[in-house]
Formats: sequence, C-alpha cells, structure tokens
Amino acid sequence: MVKLNKIYTRTGDDGTTGLVDGSRCPKHSARIAAIGEVDEANSVIGHAICAIEDEAQRATLTRIQNDLFDLGADLATPAEDGDFAPSEMVLRMVPEQAIWIEEQIDALNDRLEPLTSFVLPGGSEAAARVHVARATARSAERAMTAMAAETPVNPSATAYINRLSDLLFVLARVLNDDGAADVKWVPGANR
Repeated sequence: MVKLNKIYTRTGDDGTTGLVDGSRCPKHSARIAAIGEVDEANSVIGHAICAIEDEAQRATLTRIQNDLFDLGADLATPAEDGDFAPSEMVLRMVPEQAIWIEEQIDALNDRLEPLTSFVLPGGSEAAARVHVARATARSAERAMTAMAAETPVNPSATAYINRLSDLLFVLARVLNDDGAADVKWVPGANR
C-alpha cells in the first residue's frame, strides 16, 4: 500500500530519483524519461476522459490509467538479469494486460467501416483529445525502446504500450460518430 505523508523529500535535489529497489538513478536517464512519458500519457488520457460522455468508454480509459501506473512501477523496478516475473513484492506488467487491450480494439473496430484514407487528428473534442493521447502513448513507446537499448525492459510492458496507441486510434474514430466524422487526409491537397 502506498502512503504519502510528505510530498517533498529533498532526496532528489542532487539530480537523482529513487527506484523501487532502493537504488538511485539520474533524472535525465532513459529509464526516468520512459517513466515520465508514461506519466504524461496517463495525464493526457485523464484529460480525454473529461470530454467523453459514454460511461463504458470512460471506464475503459480509467482502467488503462491504472494499468499505466502498473507500467510505471514496472519501469521503475530494475531487472538487470531480465527476470520480469511478477511476485508479491514486484509489480510487473503481464501478457493478459495487452491481450485485454487487443480485445477492446477488436470490439470497437467491429463498429467501424474499414479505412479508405488516413485520418487527421481531430473531429470532435473528445476524439481530438484521444488523438493527443495516442500521440503521447507513441512518445512513451519511443522512450521505452530507448530505455530498452540500455537496460532490459519487460516485453509485456512494450507490448502493452504498443497496443495502447492502437486502441486510442480506434477509440478516436468511434468518438467521431463511428468514423463518419473522421477528417480524411487528402494527399497533396494544397500543392
């Protein structure tokens, strides 16, 4: 259980931050950049929820926000030996979390006509916010792959963040009147 009595600790004044295992890490490291990008994606999803009326869609995104905290905890727990097995003491992403995302994508995508063009980020207010969340999730994915170039990253974590941006794309289309209000890209339209 998390208990925060004091928000500032002064322990990061030297440019480092604490990891789950008690070790310290520079705040400019690839690990902290990845954790920060995941946090940003979570915040942007929270902003998107504010524009969504459908309770099921809000619940889906709220569940994802919780998963993103799990993802941040996973990234904040070094596994130099590549052991990403969850335990009572170690919170790790598991394959079932990405599978759940895939199930949500399939259910939402069943409502949509196939794409005949790329879509521009926009349409309704809710869809536009979800498109921003999608782009932010892609940024988190890039940060996580940069981290993976330096230290092992849980494959379930990378699968989850990759699927998340796909889900957000499909949800944005649903929020645009099941794709009917999507703004289509017109290649070379302004030449």
